[in-house]
Amino acid sequence: MGTVALAVTGGMLHFEMSVAYEVFGSALSGVPDPWYRVTVCGPRPVRVGRFRLEPDSGLDRLPYADTVIVPGWADVDVDPPADLVDAVRAAHAAGARVASLCTGAFVLAAAGLLDGRRATTHWAHTRTLAARYPRVEVDPDVLYVDNGSVLTSAGKAAAMDLCLHLVRLDHGSAIANTVARGLVVPPHRAGGQAQFVTAPVPARDDHPLGALLPWVIARLDRALTVEDLARQANMSSRNLARHFRSATGTTPLRWLLTQRIRRAQELLETTGESVDAIATATGMGTATTLRRHFNRTIGVPPDTYRRTFRTARPDAR
Repeated sequence: MGTVALAVTGGMLHFEMSVAYEVFGSALSGVPDPWYRVTVCGPRPVRVGRFRLEPDSGLDRLPYADTVIVPGWADVDVDPPADLVDAVRAAHAAGARVASLCTGAFVLAAAGLLDGRRATTHWAHTRTLAARYPRVEVDPDVLYVDNGSVLTSAGKAAAMDLCLHLVRLDHGSAIANTVARGLVVPPHRAGGQAQFVTAPVPARDDHPLGALLPWVIARLDRALTVEDLARQANMSSRNLARHFRSATGTTPLRWLLTQRIRRAQELLETTGESVDAIATATGMGTATTLRRHFNRTIGVPPDTYRRTFRTARPDAR
């Protein structure tokens, strides 16, 4: 996780490149020291949109990085440069974790890294990606896809979601939340959330869910039902589901489960509470239920997660 290389050439999108640099390369408060070591790799000099960029080193340094970030590729109708494709392929073969942001997925696909894998890109270009690379399982309806050593994100803001996801994998949710607060962005949007959402967050104070979501967050220890949420929002369950789908891209129960899992992650990282106590505090009821949902969502049992990301006192159980 230590070294992050940004793979840039002429024709890249500057927004996605800047997002990655802000997350991995900026001097942020409240994060571990040392933080990531970021190097910008590419030909000298590079024209990125309206900006001129002087890379730190050539593309031949990509295989020496722990993580390689490929920003968006501006013109998907033009094949990415062969030297970029070869360098990204070599980095993955050398063991690097490779992540594309937005249309950077076209570079990974050209390198063969997405063959037989599920992947995503900006929704406006998913059909093009699928048609050009039929061996790639293109999912147009998600924010990002994590295949372990190969990750892809949808467009623009989803690039931030994937970068924060990488921080969460490396350092845990508490540090990822600290980074998100510093950048004034939401700390977590699940990769499976829909790309195209009418209103990702309530846009007005009088939005039908504007008061409900904080109310739920403050009561995660309770056995809330859809009917409870609908009653609090003063609407029918069907109307609630419609507003939730519009505002969050998911159902009330899926959203509620995500919040419970997030709270469980924070408690596992920052307290010495037992799994049973955390199950109660997050409204899961029993340790068995928490372990089942946590393992299914995060991919590891709560106890394993705690041993990896524990930041509180060392005598935690």
